[in-house]
Amino acid sequence: MEGNPLFSMLFMLVPMVAIVYFLMIRPENKRRKKHQNMLQNLTKGDEIVTNGGLHGKILGISNDKKVVVISVGEMNSQDIKVNISHSAIAFVKKGGELIEGE
Repeated sequence: MEGNPLFSMLFMLVPMVAIVYFLMIRPENKRRKKHQNMLQNLTKGDEIVTNGGLHGKILGISNDKKVVVISVGEMNSQDIKVNISHSAIAFVKKGGELIEGE
């Protein structure tokens, strides 16, 4: 007498779902939470790197935290200022090293 085919299929499906969860979904959720925490803790003076590779120093953050003003350099003794979206920030630089999500 053979076992129920539905039971054997379910017996194989449960471990596969668990493997996908622990190898793909869980690490991505942890990375996303860490990055969100980093974005919420940005302050004036932090050095950042955007997703596009632009390096700069935060000069100001809008009240709704959707736009960040950064200084990317200097020309003729004046700062070059750029407005970027809050979500475009990839990393914070501390001591010359890129720190994601701390």
